[in-house]
Amino acid sequence: MTSVEVKVKRVLHFINGNYEQSSDEQTFEVKNPATQEVIAVVSEATEEDVQKVSQVARDAFDHGPWRTMSLADRCDKIRRMAEIILERREEIARLEALDVGKPYSHAFAGEIPRAAHNLKFFADFMEQQGGEAYPMEDAYLNYTRYEPVGVAGLITPWNAPFMLTTWKLGPCLAAGNTAVIKPAEMTPLSVSLLGEIAKQAGIPDGVVNIIHGQGRVVGTAITENENVDIISFTGSTATGKAIMRNGADTLKKFAFELGGKAANIIFEDADLEKAIPVSINAAFLNSGQVCLAGSRILVQRSILDSFIEKFKLAAEALVVGDPQDPATKMGPLVSEEHYNKVRSYLDVAKEEGATLITGGGTPKLAAHLKDGYYIEPTVYYHEDHKARICQEEIFGPFVTIIPFDTEEEALTIANDTDYGLNGVVWTENLKRAHRIAHGVRAGTIWVNCWFVRDLRVPFGGFKKSGIGREGGHHSLEFFSEAKNICIALE
Repeated sequence: MTSVEVKVKRVLHFINGNYEQSSDEQTFEVKNPATQEVIAVVSEATEEDVQKVSQVARDAFDHGPWRTMSLADRCDKIRRMAEIILERREEIARLEALDVGKPYSHAFAGEIPRAAHNLKFFADFMEQQGGEAYPMEDAYLNYTRYEPVGVAGLITPWNAPFMLTTWKLGPCLAAGNTAVIKPAEMTPLSVSLLGEIAKQAGIPDGVVNIIHGQGRVVGTAITENENVDIISFTGSTATGKAIMRNGADTLKKFAFELGGKAANIIFEDADLEKAIPVSINAAFLNSGQVCLAGSRILVQRSILDSFIEKFKLAAEALVVGDPQDPATKMGPLVSEEHYNKVRSYLDVAKEEGATLITGGGTPKLAAHLKDGYYIEPTVYYHEDHKARICQEEIFGPFVTIIPFDTEEEALTIANDTDYGLNGVVWTENLKRAHRIAHGVRAGTIWVNCWFVRDLRVPFGGFKKSGIGREGGHHSLEFFSEAKNICIALE
């Protein structure tokens, strides 16, 4: 199968209900990572454009109808956005596969329905919320209101751009805020559609705005802008630190979901018939470009040989190819820069004395994919959990198997990292499952499963994996200001 033919798209900013080019008319190109063909020419914003869009969002918040609209009407419009996303599901999934390089089948079956659910969930959830009341004897009554904060800067990543944008946009809009969305410059196509989807759903102009460009210019300008009250960011730890510095002068409120280096812990009593396929998915979903990837596989030594043999065969069985092909299970990496970064760890692994189990090369591909950014599913074995390949977030189809003997050793290895986003535990021993889940310092622990998400529960990281929590009331609290009102009754 050859790639789906797509004409080069012109991607514009969406500001105050209209698509428009940059003030200086500058653009940049976006390429298909599977072929290196140019697929889009994107308007590149200036600081002047950021000032304009942030002022539009501020005016829409201060003077527009969105903040004061009835909750029922507001949430109905958000639910309508979700319906439109499902109506355009195939189109959005094709763009996501083209832009990111992930398999179309994964985007169509998983990420786009989840994106619609993100919006619907927070609309439904917001309507179920209330405030608190605290009487003081019979003299006073305190009650609490939750009001929108203002203008939210939503800075989203390139690995799951559409889904992760709606994950932020849902609670942002449900709480009554306006938004300035800055998608990753490498993957702007699917997110750019949210402007017209919002307009079609009846959301007032100026409430949802989208601006494109390089993070060092546009991202910095958003985080420094005095009209922007809060920043929700998903991306690297280094960028998160920079955003905090940039937003300090205007005392912004932050929610960060940053890097990860999850431990996937396989105990000797694990059901390998379940653990192997799920661990393969945790390692190589979206070519390993997932913050929740189980990239450190800790295996109890008594089953080490058996696990490695089965995991190797399963990794080698993955179909690597054209993201638009339904048979493809793993596509390319997102860009040349990222491809070179991931490949550099092959040299690091060699220098550190790691043992290559499988992969490390370029897969056999169809002729039209010969220039794509492809790496085979790659598995190393290393005894030293402090090695760089066991510590640094590689963010590619690159995992390391690390042995352990005891529960205590497994916990030591799992926690000996700067990150703490998530972890996985495989065991049939219920008491052990609880002990290890309690002991791993990470925001989410999956036991005998991975990537299961209930949108009501808190999501976020320990240590350098983030600040704050999202999901359920945690998201709505971030996008709201709590106000106490005290009434004298006598």
